[in-house]
Amino acid sequence: KEVFDKRSFNRDKRNYIKYDDFKLLKQTPRFKKGSFKFNDKELQYMDSASLLFIYDEIFNKQIYNFKTEIKSPLIIDAGANIGLSVIYFKMKYPDAKIIAFEPDEEVFNVLKNNVASFGFNDVNLIKKGLWKEETVLTFHSEGADGGRIAENENKGKLIKIETAKLSSYLKNNQIELLKIDIEGAEFEVLKECKEFLGNVDKLFVEYHSFIDQKQELGEMLGFITNAGLKIINISVPGLSINSPFSDKINFGEMDLQLNIFAMR
Repeated sequence: KEVFDKRSFNRDKRNYIKYDDFKLLKQTPRFKKGSFKFNDKELQYMDSASLLFIYDEIFNKQIYNFKTEIKSPLIIDAGANIGLSVIYFKMKYPDAKIIAFEPDEEVFNVLKNNVASFGFNDVNLIKKGLWKEETVLTFHSEGADGGRIAENENKGKLIKIETAKLSSYLKNNQIELLKIDIEGAEFEVLKECKEFLGNVDKLFVEYHSFIDQKQELGEMLGFITNAGLKIINISVPGLSINSPFSDKINFGEMDLQLNIFAMR
């Protein structure tokens, strides 16, 4: 593991975390804010563990890597968190136009500071969550990457957030990539905007299913395929399961989490 980490985190000193910073982040307690130099810019974070996991997914495994002939592709980043995905997209396509949603005010401020630190243009940051209607909802603020709409919950740090409908941003635009990582709200959001998914060329959805709740994966996949998108890959984020019937994965309050990739 140590050899893999050292090789992975030193491939490009401009675009990758330096190994000394990586070791320090590994030792940093969870839910403690901090910052470090990334690509010679200051990058702030909320939680070291979620930072390293997301960083590995985006910059090492490059799960959001895509090709396009469009010079200024329009990307919607639903669940932008602290902005690692925004940074990745803008480094890959500097002229990309990005609409990024993050409802948690504390996380949003870190996102805003990180985007400003990199000096990116054409990034529209929206401090709202996505939902099936425009309203105000209770939100569980985790202080990391797992904040979510908290219907009928009364535990943890609860805040109020404003919500927007994704259809408002899809209906008059051609979206090169739609990335949705919104911790359980994805079914309702895709259901609300399903008639406009024909305007999306590539789609990433992180699907979440909660214990004691109905799984809506089949219906959600129907929204995607009925819009003319083809499912090209489904995987469990960060894991490979050899014996699903006997090897239980701890998803916390969830019983399933999937990365779903589709394209036209």
